[in-house]
This record gives sequence, structure tokens and C-alpha cells, in this order.
Amino acid sequence: MRRLTSRRMTVTTVLAAVGLLAAACSSGGTGKASGAGKPLIISDVTGANWNCQFNPLNFAAWPEGGPSETGPIYEPLVFENLLTQKVSPWLATGYQWTNGLKTLTFTIRKGVKFSDGVPMTPADVAFTFNLINKNPALDGWGLWQNVHGPLTSVTAQGDTVVLNFSAPAPTYFYYAAGQVPILPEHIWSKLPLKTLSTYSDKNPVGTGAYVVGSCSSSNVVYKANPHYWQPGKPAVKTVEWPAYLSNTTGNQCLIDGQCQWGGQYIPNIQQAYLSKSAANHNWAPSIVSVALVINHNLKNSPLDNVEVRQAMALAINRDQVGAVGETGAEAGAHQDGIALSYRSEGWVDTSLASSYFNDYAYNPAEAVKLLDQAGYSKIVGGVRENSAGQKLSFALTNNGGYSDWVADATVIAQQLARVGIQITQRNLNDPTTPEVNGNYEIGLADQTGGPGPEYEFRQWLYGPAIGSTNYTQWNDPATNQLFNQYSVTNDPTVQHAIVFKLEKLMLSQVPYIPVLGAVSWDQYSTAQFTGWPTPQNPYAQGQVAYPDWGWDLLHIKPVSS
Repeated sequence: MRRLTSRRMTVTTVLAAVGLLAAACSSGGTGKASGAGKPLIISDVTGANWNCQFNPLNFAAWPEGGPSETGPIYEPLVFENLLTQKVSPWLATGYQWTNGLKTLTFTIRKGVKFSDGVPMTPADVAFTFNLINKNPALDGWGLWQNVHGPLTSVTAQGDTVVLNFSAPAPTYFYYAAGQVPILPEHIWSKLPLKTLSTYSDKNPVGTGAYVVGSCSSSNVVYKANPHYWQPGKPAVKTVEWPAYLSNTTGNQCLIDGQCQWGGQYIPNIQQAYLSKSAANHNWAPSIVSVALVINHNLKNSPLDNVEVRQAMALAINRDQVGAVGETGAEAGAHQDGIALSYRSEGWVDTSLASSYFNDYAYNPAEAVKLLDQAGYSKIVGGVRENSAGQKLSFALTNNGGYSDWVADATVIAQQLARVGIQITQRNLNDPTTPEVNGNYEIGLADQTGGPGPEYEFRQWLYGPAIGSTNYTQWNDPATNQLFNQYSVTNDPTVQHAIVFKLEKLMLSQVPYIPVLGAVSWDQYSTAQFTGWPTPQNPYAQGQVAYPDWGWDLLHIKPVSS
């Protein structure tokens, strides 16, 4: 997820080291200064202090642990670009599907070493996949746990690793090839299996271009891996990531030229950031949606009533949320769940969407009608309740350090109040914890998505993904079956038909409410560093998202003096 993938949340002040900021070079003006020998400093807002845990299999090790270290420290087998769908070799030099899309064979790159100097072999790759199988808590991708398309075996055979599935499994390529971090068997095989999901991994050893040089609660310093297998890379020898706890402080570091790489919302970015220097740039492609997430694992909640959920979707003016909360930087999303980036690619069933409240166009009058039908016709103190005294009053869990999301939530609360639904904002420093554990009512969140709209749907709604990406706690056998069917086909006609059924679920049942077309925020300065991904060369997302930021750092290099 853009924001929740890295598990980044918030408080209110920044604890970035004064020495770090003093050492950073200002990028003001239009000329280019040498970046050689200088650290690349990231301002991407974490929203919390670092806990210095880097276990890539601990999905709850927020903010810097979990999959967010996949890329710069732990590398996957390939890199799949979500913007272009291009697949590039990484630890694997090639791959091949055989046996009716049930066998996937990777040719493993020779000459790769882990950061401790020990060679990586196909045995390490097979070990990683089999380790995930031994402890279900490690399988955040559902590679072994699913009903259809699961892995049945992974074996090293010479220079290759062979993955066998019980059914055709092309959908799982994205996860198996591009998301699983390859681990060193000589280290991880010695750790207690039962505790691996909570293992801190404070001194991570991977094949990536970087190692952890130092870590404190206020800053992580990444240093170039001396054993990295790509000659001359990384060109940037030191990367620093201060623990900025709010957009305000993180943005100021960018604006002042002390930080070179950001990934958050900047209000009125043209005036606040871009106009400060010709070297300042912004790129924000839309990939997924920011959604109002509904917890479907609550007992005796009005949220169980589909008419209540439909009314909420109708009462939210999505375009106004984007105009006010995001100062126009993000557009309103659609209730059918198809992200803006895929709407021109034939994935939208327009006739279906129009049959449900005109694609849930903003309509507070219709929302009131639905709430009356649902039995919430009595209004006490501006809040609707039913005959049993059950109130339409909910706490909205949010990232307190994301100023834009806090503003979004404020607008949403005001809009819902107009139809008698009370929202209490709950701005936390780590909202992912209650979301992962299911201890919340509603919240704002987004996902990472994938090479097609089905991936975002799967992350939100697939039952086996509860505890990792499925914050909605939605676990419907019929829905799970749709994902299982999608996972075993490469037929575009079949894939579109399944996605249309998922759109119908979104429109009829409203399991969650897409509010905004989430963009992949990326601010960067070319004053000291070059090689950034751009709209003209979109080789990866520019945002500090996994594994893209590891791929980015293989391309970024200092500007020569």
C-alpha cells in the first residue's frame, strides 16, 4: 500500500537529528550542485518513530519493518512495474510457465552474494518459499493458504527453482515473483520457527544494494552493500530517512532543500514547493483508491445493514473531499472500485454502475430515504437512531500525521452529519494496528494494488488476507470463489467477467467506500541527484513504496560537480 504498505502513521512533531539537517545541502536556486558523497535524505512521512525492526515477513512490524524493506535490503526474483506492467529480471534472470500454467520455473542469477559475503543460491530461494509455508503467519500473500491456485511444492533444481501449483496460477506471479523477499538460509534456518513472524531482524542480511548502517528512533541510515552483485551500484552510497511524524515537518524539509525525496501530500504544491526551485519536481500517477474502510467483523453494528452502507456512500461528496482535503490534488473515486488508472481500459461495466443510484452520485436526499427505510428515522441531537436506541455514531480511525487525510476525514464527517450520521475522528499515531487486528469501526486507508484492478479488490476483500491487507474483515465464500477463479486464468474475457462481478458486489453490498483516486506521491530534487523515474521514463513508482524504492535506488545517482 502506498501508505499502509509501509505501515506509516503519525503524531505531531519531528525528532530528526539536528546534525542530520545541518549536514543536508540546500537545493535552492536553479544550478546543480554536486551530490557526490552526500546522503540522499528522504522526507516521506512515516508518522511514527522508528522501532528498528526490519523483518520483511512481519507485516505488523510498523513502520519500517514488514514488506517495506523489500527492494533496498531484501530483493525479490523480478520487478513488475505497476505503471507499465513490464517485468524485469532481478534475482532471477528469467522464468517460464509450463504444465498448463501450473508450474513456474525461475532461472536464478549466479554471482549474487548476501551482504555478509555468503553466496546466494537457488537453495536460499526454495528455503524462503518453504519457510513461508511452515508458518502461516509469514504468508501475507496467501501463496500456500488459498483454496485454489496454492503452491504445492517449491524445489531447487540445479540453477533453477521450480514452483508447482495445484491449478493454473498466473495471478500469483505478481506475488511470488515480485513481492517475496529472498532470505539467507544460513541465518533464518537457525531461528525459532514459531517466533519468526515477530522476529525483529535488527541487523538484516539480504542481497539488496543497501544494509542498515545505523538506526535510532529518529533516523535510519542505509549504507551501500559492499558485496552487492551489480558492479558500480548503488551510486548513492548513503540514504537517510528521518522519522518525520507529520506532513508539515516532512514537507518543510523538502521545501527548504534539506531533503531530496518525498512521498506525501503538499498543500498547494505549485506555490509551496515547485516554485522554490527549477530543480524541484512532482509526479503523482493514480494507482489505487483512498477508501472509507468498514469493519465487517463487528457484532450488532448498524454497519451490518447494507442500506446504512449505501446511504453513507451516497452522502459523501467525493469530489468535494478531493477539492478541500487534497486541495484538488486527488479526484473523487467511484463506488464500483475501479481505480482511475484502469477506467479507460475496458474494466468498467458502465450499465451496471448506472443502475445503482446513478453510480452513487452524491445524493443526500436518497441517503436520508435509505436510512429511514433501515429504521433509523428518529433524530436525537442531530444523530439518527432506531427504535432500540441504536445510534448511527461511529469512530473513524485515521493517520493523525497525514494532514490531508485528517482534512479528508473532517470533510467526510461534515457530509455524513448532514444526513444524521455522527463521526468522531480518531487520529492515531499507528492506526494500522487496530485495522490489522480488526479493533475499529471505520477508517481511511489504501492499498498497493497490482497489475490490474483485481489486485486491489483482492487486498480489500479476500478472506484469507484478513490480518494482512484485508482490513475490512470481509470474508464471504462467494467473493473468495471469484478471486480463486480469477487466479487460475489468463483469459482476458474471463478476467473482465469476474471483475464485473466484483463491481456488482461493490455497488450492491458496499463492503467499503472508495473516496479518492489515490496518487503515488513523488517529490524529488534534481539539484544533487539525477536518474529519478519520470512521466517520460516511468521505470517504477517514484514514491518510497516497496519494492519500487529499491529499484529506484539502482537508477538514482549523484550529480557530478
